[in-house]
Amino acid sequence: MKYFDSSVILVSLVGASAFIPTSLKRIPQSLSQDKTKLNMAFKSDQPSNMFDGPLALTRERDACGVGFVANTKIGGEFGSHKVLEDALTALGCMEHRGGCGGDGVSGDGAGIMTMIPWKLFDEFRSKDCPQPGVGMIFLPRDEERRNGVKQVIEDVCKENELGFLGWRKVPVDPSVLGELALAVVPSVWQFFVKAPSRLDKDDDARDGFERTLYLVRRRFDVERAERGLVWDDDDGEVYIPSFSSRTIVYKGMVQSCVLPKFYKDLTNPLYTTKFGIYHRRFSTNTSPRWPLAQPMRCLGHNGEINTLLGNVNWIKAREAAKDNAVCRLDDLVDFENTDNIVTQCNTQDIPSILEPLVDLGRSDSANLDSVFDLMCKSRHRAPCALMALVPTAYRDSPDLKNNPEITDFYKFHGGLLEAWDGPALLIYSDGKSIGASLDRNGLRPARYSIANDGSVYMMSETGVIPTLDESTIIEKGRLGPGQMINVDLITGEFKDNIAIKSEIASRHPYGEWMEKQRKDITKMEFTEERMYLDNTTTFAQSTFGWGLEDIGMQIADMAGGGKETTYSMGDDAPVSCLSTKPQPVYNYFKQRFAQVTNPPIDPLREGVVMSLAMTLGKKESIYQVSEKGARLIHLESPVLNSNEMEKIVDYAKEENGGFKNVKLSTRYSLSDGPEGIRAALDKLCDDSVEEVKNGAEVLILTDMVEGQEELDETTYIPPLVAVGAVHHRLIEEGVRMDTGIIVETGSAWSTHHFATLVGFGANAVHPYLALETVKQWHSQSKVQKLMKAGKIGKATVSEAQENFRKAIEAGLLKILSKIGISLLTSYSGAQIFEAIGLGEETMNISFKGTTSRIAGLDLEDIARETVMMRPEALEAKMKLQNYGFYKPLPKKGEYHANSGALAKMLHEAIGLDKTISAASNRDEVENDGVKPKNFANYEIFRKSLEVAPLANIRDLLDFESDRESIDISEVESASAIMSRFCTGAMSLGALSREAHETLAIAVNRVGGKSNSGEGGEDVVRGLPLTDVDERGRSPTFPHLAGLKNGDSANSFVHQIASGRFGVTPEFLVTGKQLEIKMAQGAKPGEGGQLPGPKVSEYIAGLRASKQGVTLISPPPHHDIYSIEDLAQLIHDLHAINEMAGVSVKLVSSVGIGTVACGVAKADADVIQISGGDGGTGASPLSSIKYAGCPWEFGLAEAHSALYNNGLRDRVVIRVDGGIRTGRDIAIAAMMGGEEFGFGTIAMIAEGCVMARVCHLNTCPVGVTSQKENLRKRFPGTPEHVVNFFEFVAEEVRNLMAHLGYKRFEDLIGRADLLKQSEEQKDRVMKTKKMDLNRFFSGIPNVKEDRSFLRAKIHGDVEVMKEEIVHINGFSSNLDRDMCAEKNIQKVIKENKGETNAQYKIINTDRSTCAMLVGDIARAHGNKRFRGRINVVFNGSAGQAFGAFVLPGLYVRLQGEGNDYVGKGMHGGEIVVVPDANAGFVPADSSIVGNACLYGATGGDFHAHGRTGERFCVRNSGAFAVAEGAGDHCCEYMTGGAVVMLGSVGRNVGAGMTGGIGYFYDDEGDDFLDKVNNEIVKVQRISTTAGEAQLKQMIERHFEKTGSERADEILSDWENEVGKFWQIYPPSEAGSAVISEEADAAMTRVSASAPDGALCFLSVGGQLSPGQTARCAD
Repeated sequence: MKYFDSSVILVSLVGASAFIPTSLKRIPQSLSQDKTKLNMAFKSDQPSNMFDGPLALTRERDACGVGFVANTKIGGEFGSHKVLEDALTALGCMEHRGGCGGDGVSGDGAGIMTMIPWKLFDEFRSKDCPQPGVGMIFLPRDEERRNGVKQVIEDVCKENELGFLGWRKVPVDPSVLGELALAVVPSVWQFFVKAPSRLDKDDDARDGFERTLYLVRRRFDVERAERGLVWDDDDGEVYIPSFSSRTIVYKGMVQSCVLPKFYKDLTNPLYTTKFGIYHRRFSTNTSPRWPLAQPMRCLGHNGEINTLLGNVNWIKAREAAKDNAVCRLDDLVDFENTDNIVTQCNTQDIPSILEPLVDLGRSDSANLDSVFDLMCKSRHRAPCALMALVPTAYRDSPDLKNNPEITDFYKFHGGLLEAWDGPALLIYSDGKSIGASLDRNGLRPARYSIANDGSVYMMSETGVIPTLDESTIIEKGRLGPGQMINVDLITGEFKDNIAIKSEIASRHPYGEWMEKQRKDITKMEFTEERMYLDNTTTFAQSTFGWGLEDIGMQIADMAGGGKETTYSMGDDAPVSCLSTKPQPVYNYFKQRFAQVTNPPIDPLREGVVMSLAMTLGKKESIYQVSEKGARLIHLESPVLNSNEMEKIVDYAKEENGGFKNVKLSTRYSLSDGPEGIRAALDKLCDDSVEEVKNGAEVLILTDMVEGQEELDETTYIPPLVAVGAVHHRLIEEGVRMDTGIIVETGSAWSTHHFATLVGFGANAVHPYLALETVKQWHSQSKVQKLMKAGKIGKATVSEAQENFRKAIEAGLLKILSKIGISLLTSYSGAQIFEAIGLGEETMNISFKGTTSRIAGLDLEDIARETVMMRPEALEAKMKLQNYGFYKPLPKKGEYHANSGALAKMLHEAIGLDKTISAASNRDEVENDGVKPKNFANYEIFRKSLEVAPLANIRDLLDFESDRESIDISEVESASAIMSRFCTGAMSLGALSREAHETLAIAVNRVGGKSNSGEGGEDVVRGLPLTDVDERGRSPTFPHLAGLKNGDSANSFVHQIASGRFGVTPEFLVTGKQLEIKMAQGAKPGEGGQLPGPKVSEYIAGLRASKQGVTLISPPPHHDIYSIEDLAQLIHDLHAINEMAGVSVKLVSSVGIGTVACGVAKADADVIQISGGDGGTGASPLSSIKYAGCPWEFGLAEAHSALYNNGLRDRVVIRVDGGIRTGRDIAIAAMMGGEEFGFGTIAMIAEGCVMARVCHLNTCPVGVTSQKENLRKRFPGTPEHVVNFFEFVAEEVRNLMAHLGYKRFEDLIGRADLLKQSEEQKDRVMKTKKMDLNRFFSGIPNVKEDRSFLRAKIHGDVEVMKEEIVHINGFSSNLDRDMCAEKNIQKVIKENKGETNAQYKIINTDRSTCAMLVGDIARAHGNKRFRGRINVVFNGSAGQAFGAFVLPGLYVRLQGEGNDYVGKGMHGGEIVVVPDANAGFVPADSSIVGNACLYGATGGDFHAHGRTGERFCVRNSGAFAVAEGAGDHCCEYMTGGAVVMLGSVGRNVGAGMTGGIGYFYDDEGDDFLDKVNNEIVKVQRISTTAGEAQLKQMIERHFEKTGSERADEILSDWENEVGKFWQIYPPSEAGSAVISEEADAAMTRVSASAPDGALCFLSVGGQLSPGQTARCAD
C-alpha cells in the first residue's frame, strides 16, 4: 500500500504538492490488544449479525497471481532444483498481484506446491518404503498444545495401519515475517508415514495409499475435537496443507519474496521437483489466516465462485443421497472399501468419523478444492474432474464442431453437476499430471510458454521469469475461455485444449447414452384458449398481488415487445418491509450482484457463454459415471407453457421413459386462518418427501384452481415460501437429487419472481396466470387498436405469449449475469439474494443460509399479507387495484418520496419558478426570475418528509445525544459543512448541458464536489469563467443564466465507467478526483445506457460515437475482473494524474464490507457507498426495484469492516442514494459517512418536476432532454441549487446544536448517538417484529478513538485524509525515469523537436507511459502537442503498457506485453514485436494479453503476433493491426479500423456500432461461424477504397514490424485479398470502404498521421512509398 509504506502527496488548498515519506502501521482492530468494547445506543442481547453469512461472501474474498513450471525431462526421477527456482522467481515477479495485511508487511498469502523432494527427505525413505506419505502441518506454538495434537496424529495413523516414521520440524526464519503474520505464525512440522501392509500390492499409481491418506487426513480434526484440542485464539490454528505420497505444499501469510526466506527448505539444493505450482494471494481481509494461503491441496485458484452457496447445498444433497450401507466406515485402508467410501458413501454427514466435505465456514477456493480432491480420489482423472466442475461454453462453439465427443461429455455432465461458476484460472495437480483451466468467460489472464528442453511455463502474466532465454522458446500461447492444458508428469507429454479434452471425453460413449436415455422438452406452441372467464381471471390476479401497473406496464411491454419495461428516476417507494401495501414475498428479496472481486457478465453481447437450459428427474452420482446418468428430462427453457407441462406428464408413462410425476397443491382453506399456513407447509413438505421416496422424479407444486368457488374458499402458501421449504426439506432427507421441482403458480410475472423461484430451488416454472393475463390483455379492444395503428407490434395470442417468455428469459439472463453466473443450472438453489424484513422462522424454513439482518415477518404475517391482496380485503371485487408501486398515484397509491408535490414545495423554498426560462421571459425579469429563498418554506418541505409514511431504514432511527444542547452560534459554519456535499454521478447525456453545467457550477461555488458522471466533459469547462457580464451571461456558456466571474463548470470528480466514453488524457488530468464506477445504484451489475434519441451530435462528439445510435456500456469494466485488476486501474489513474485522488463507487449489498477492505488495500483514496434506490436516466424496471440495498446497511458495514481491519484511516467514505435533508446527512455521518452525495433532489433543486420520462427524452423542463426546444425550458440557475444546499447545511447546524456538537467531524462514526425508534416502528404493523439493534450494534464504538478521521505521515503526523492521495511505488519508477529525462522534458516544454530514448522493461513495470502522457496532457491537452518522443522498450512489459498514449508519443516494445496494452490510447503509435532472438513463430504465438486497446480513442497499433480476448473492446478511434485474436474481438467498437491477419475466436463484432474490421480467413468460411450477426454485416472486400485501406494498413504493419505474415499476404495480394472478410455496422454502410456508391473522396488509413491529405486516400488512388513513409511518421 504505497500510501503507507512509500510516500504520499500532500495537497494543500491551493494545489501545491510535496513528496512526504510515511511509515504508518496500524494494527487491525480485530487483533489489537485492547479491543474497543461496543457500548452503544443500539443494544442487543445477541451478537451482531452484521457479518453473518458464508465466509467467502461476508468476511474474506481473494484474487491472485498464479502459475506453474513443469519439466519432467531434466534431473531424472526426482526432478531438478532449477524448476523450483524458476517457480519461486515467477512467484516473486507476481508480488504486485498480491496484497498485504494491515501492517503493510505481512502478505495475504503466498505458497508453492511441488512433488515431494525425496532427496531432502532421504532419512525417512527406505528400500521397502521409497515414497512414504508426507504430511505438512501447522501446529500451535505452545508446546503442550502441540504435543497433544501430535499425539492425535500418531494415534489416528496407527489406528489406520499407517506406519509412523517420525516428525521433522521444518526449518523456518520467523524474523522475516511481518507483525501480523508473526503474531499468529504456527509451528510448522512434517510427519512421515509408511503405507499399510495391506496395500503392498497396490497399483503402480499408489491410488489406494492416496485414498487412505486422504480419508485419514479428514479423520484428524474429528479426533482432535473429541479430545478437546480445539482453541479459539491466535495460537489455536491446526491445519494440514498437504498429506500425500505425491505432492507437498509450502505456504504462509507472507509476501512472495519472503516465502523462500521463511521456509529454508526452498533454498536447499536438495529440494528437487518436476513441477511447481505457485500462488500469490490478494485478500480483502487485512488479517488473513495462514491456512487460507494457496495453493490448496490440489488447486491454485485465481478467481471467485459466484455460485458457492448453491454448489455447497447441492453437494450436501448429493452426499445425503449416498448409501453408507455399501461400505465399512471403520476401515479406511482396504483398497476396495476406500474406493467405495469415496464413490458411494456420504462423507458429509458423519462428523464422528470424517470432517465434512464442504463447509460455508471455509473459503470458496477451499470448498472447490475439497470437491475436486474427492473427485480425483474417486474415478476421475484430474482434468476430467475439472472439466465437469468448471465446464466450457460448448453450445454452438466453432472450436468444437469437429469434436462432438467433447460436446457430448459436457452435455452429459451438465445434467449431473451444477457448474462451479465464476471467474477462475485454476492450476491443478494430483501428482500424476499438472495443468491449467480457465473459466468459460476467459475472465482471468493465462499465458504459457514451451521451451525446447521440455519446460512448460504457465502464468497469470508473461515475463515472470526475466532470465528466460527467448531463443529457447518454441511456442507462446494463452488459454482462451474454457480452455485447458495438461502435462503428464510421468511421460512429460503436453496436451493442448482439444487433445486433452478429446482424450477424456472418449473414455465413455456419452452420445450413445444420451441418445438412448435422454428426453427433451423443446419449446412448443402456446394455447390460445382461455382458462377462466374475465371476472375469474381478475379475481385470481388480485389474490396473487397483481396490480393494474403490472398489466399496463410489464405485461404490455413484455407481451407487446418481448422486452422488460424500461423506467427512470430510481426507486423512491418504501422498502417492502416498511410499506403499508401488501407485498408478494418476492419483493422482500434483493438480488446480489458482482462488484470488484468478480465481474458481471454481459448477457447482451456475450450471451454465447450463457444458458437457461434445465433438467428434471433423478440425478445419478457424479463419482460413478454410467449410462443411468443420461436418464433426465432436459428443458430448453425454465418457463413452461401448458403444452410443455402436458408433455412432461406424458413422460410418466412407462413407454415414454417412466418419469413419475406428482402434483401437490399449495392451497389451504381460508377458514384455517393465518396460523393454517404452518400446518399446510408441514403437510406439503411431508408429502413431497413421501412422494419422492415412492419414486416421484418430478414434483409439481401448484396453486392452480378449477374455478371461482375454490378461489373464494382457499388461500395459498406463497410459491417462494413453498418451493424453498420443500427444497431444503428434501435436502435434509437426502432425496433432493432424486427429483426435479416445477412451480405452477399464478403469482409469477416479473423476471425477479422467476429468478427467486429458481434461486431457491425450482427447476422450472409454469406461470399459468401470467400467460392467461397475456391472453386477456391481447383480447382488449384498445390493444387491438394499438396493433392496428402500428404503435405496438402485431402479434397473435400465441406470439404474444412467446414474447412474454422471451422477455422473461432475457430478464433471467440479465439477473444471472449481474452476479457473474452463466448457467441457470448453477443459479438454481444458489440463493443469491438478501432478504430485508423477513424473520428467523421464515428464513430457517424456506430460505436457510440466506442473509436477513433486521428480522421481520414470520409465516403467519406472510399469510395475513397474502390474504390482504384478495379483492374482498381491498373492496375491489371485480377490478384490480392500482397499487402505485412504480408510478406515483396521489392519495390512493403507494407513497413515493420524490413527487411533483415535493418538487413544488422545494421550488417555493429556493425561489424557483418553473415557468421562467430561456423559452419564456427570463431575460426580461429581475435576477433571472430567482425569487428570494424562504426558510419557512424549506421547513414545510422538511416537515413533509418527516411526517410522511415510512420509506427508508433510517426512518426507524432517532437521535439520542450524550450531552446538552448548545447555541447554534457555537456550531461550525454552513460553508464548512457544504464542503462535504457532492452531486451524484449524472452524466452529460442523461442530463442536458444546462442541467449538468448548472449543477457543477453550483457545487463548485459552495466548495463541494461535482461529478461528471460517465461520458466525459467538454474541454471548454476546464477553466474558470472570466467573461460574465452584469446580467450573469457568458459567451462561453450562452445557454446558462445566473453566472458569476470565477465560476467553474469543471466537475471536481471525473468518472471512468465501463464504457470509457469521453475518457481521454485531458479528461483524466483535469479532474481533481477520478472515480471508478463499479456499480450504479439503480441497476448494479449492469452497464449504463443512453437511448439513441439522446445521443445528439454534441453528445456523440464527446463520447466518440455515432449520433442517434443507442449507447450501452458493458456491464463489467473489461480491465476489472478481480480485486488486483481494480488495483491496476487505480495504479493507471494515479500514474497519469498523481495530484488526483481515486474514488471507487460501490453499491450497498451484503458483503460490501469485505469488498471495501479490498478497495482500500488497492490504494483507493475514497470509497463511495450508493444505495440501491439511486436515480437513473434509463433502466429495466426490475433492476430499479430489486437490486441493491439501502445505503444504511452498506455504509454501516463498510465503515465497520474498514475500521475493524485497520483501514479506516486510509480512505474517505462518501455516501449517496435518496439523501434529501439535513437529518439524512446527520444519520449518514453517524454511520461513518464523511461526504454526502445528492442526486435526484439536486435535479429537483434546478427545476426537475419528477415527470419520470427521462428515458423518453421528453423532459418538460429540459433537465434530462437533449431536444433543443425542451432544453430552452430549463428554469434553473446555480443560485437555486446553492439555496438548497445552504438550507440543508443550516438544518444540519440546527441538529448539531440540538445534539450539543460544535464540529461536524465529531459526529462521524458516532452510531452511539442513534437508537431504534419504537414510536416509528409501531406506525406499520409489519415493522413491529423488525429489529435494527442486532445489525447496527455491530458498528464499532469510536467515541474515544477518533484516529480514523486523520491519516498519519512521518509516522505520527496527522493530516486530513482529504488532503493526501496515494501514489504509486516502484512499479512507476520506469515512468518517473522517463519523465525526468531532460531531452524529453525539453521537447514537452518547448512543444517542438524530437527526442529518442530506450529502456529495459520487466513485468513489474506497470502503466508504463501513463505518467509521461500526463505531463504532456497537462501542458498541451489532447491534441496540441507538436513535438515527437520516440521510446523503445526491451523486455516483458507489465500490465497497461502504453496506457493513454497520445499524439506525438511513439512507443515500441521489443519483447511482449501483458493485459491492457494501449488502454485508453488517444493517439501516437504503439508497436509490439518479439525479441530479436525469439525462437517461436510470431504469427502463431501470443505477444500481448487481453483487452488491449480497451477504450482507445485514437492512435495506431501494430502487434507482430496474436492478441488475447476482447481486442479493441470499446475502441472508438484506433487503427490496429494484429495477427490473430481471442474471443469477442471488436466488441462494443464505435470507431476506428481493425485488421486481423490470423484466426480469431468467437463472437466477433458483438455490440459494434461504428468502425470497420478486416479479418483474414484462409480456412474458407470458418470466420462466418464466429461473427455475432446481431448488429454487424459481413462481406468480402467489395470496394476500391476498402481494398486500398486494407492494403495500406498491412503495408504499414510490415514496415513497422517486419511481419512474415504481412509479407506473405502482400506478396500474393491479388489472391490473398479475396481471403479477407469485412465487417461493419449499419452506421458505416454509407462509407466508401463499404459501398462504391458512397459519395466519399477520402478514406483514412492511419489514426496517427498528421492532418492533411497525406492521411487520406482518394478513391481509386494509391499512396506512393514516400507518402506511405511520411504518413507513418
